[in-house]
Amino acid sequence: MKIVSFWRDQKIRLGLLLNNEILEPALAETLLDPGERVFFSDAISFIRGGEFSRKTALRLVALRPVHALHRLDRVTLAAPILPSTILCAGSNYREHNDEKIGSPTSGKEPEFFVKTSDSVIGPDEAIQYDEKLTRKLDCETELGIVIGTPGRHISKERALEHVFGYTVVNDVTARDRQVRRSGDFTWYELGRGKAFDTSAPIGPCITTADEIPDPQVLGIHTRVNGELRQSSNTRSMIWSCADLIHFFSTNFTLKPGMVIITGTPAGTAWSADKELGGRWQPREGLVAAARYFLPGDIVECEIERIGILRNPVR
Repeated sequence: MKIVSFWRDQKIRLGLLLNNEILEPALAETLLDPGERVFFSDAISFIRGGEFSRKTALRLVALRPVHALHRLDRVTLAAPILPSTILCAGSNYREHNDEKIGSPTSGKEPEFFVKTSDSVIGPDEAIQYDEKLTRKLDCETELGIVIGTPGRHISKERALEHVFGYTVVNDVTARDRQVRRSGDFTWYELGRGKAFDTSAPIGPCITTADEIPDPQVLGIHTRVNGELRQSSNTRSMIWSCADLIHFFSTNFTLKPGMVIITGTPAGTAWSADKELGGRWQPREGLVAAARYFLPGDIVECEIERIGILRNPVR
């Protein structure tokens, strides 16, 4: 099942993606009991409904009420979820670590930083290019884990039981805010470099966990103006999705609707920036970045079984 959010009558609605159509459960009121309708107000309500809301959604999909269907090409998608917290793990692909100067902990433990819903935009919304913030705007395609059931100190063995589904997240980064150097010493300022307006595009949908039983076998790609910049597979993560759920649940009670992003592979614009310690390493089929992102660029973040998240820079 694929969950989306979309605009209708100036409000964001929850939808179920069915190939080239969206089924809007809220329009199928005559097919729902009053107790079922509450689960379809937004994505987080649907997630909190657990197995009950999932079974109700499957029943609606089977009935496919015509009056509740919208053509996909006639609606505007929004971010599929507005998470209260986005827990972020950096330096989680060895190939990415090899192409950049590292901090003392790079590749030894997950880099822990946070974004909020204020950073979120949806498919086709513009990533802001703000020269007062950064002149080295970069993008990173990452797998996002959407938490489904709460838990604290979750074991690695039980971690995937807490997953509702998976989505695509673009970890937009201000590299000249993130990477700080003094002589031979490098450190990262992950607050200003990672969390700002439009720094977390999410979408186009959430694919439920039953359709992705193993999140460590997914192809992951980035295209910039049609050029392939990143191409890898989630099997190349240093810490798996289960590892990261265990890791973050040490600090937080993970709650329905929280999102964990899992790092990016090689091919970022940073890799071509020698001033900030970039060390581009040629890979078959990939095009090295000639510069950072500028207004007019189109970035496409793609993950297998989920879809393509497309955003312009303006």
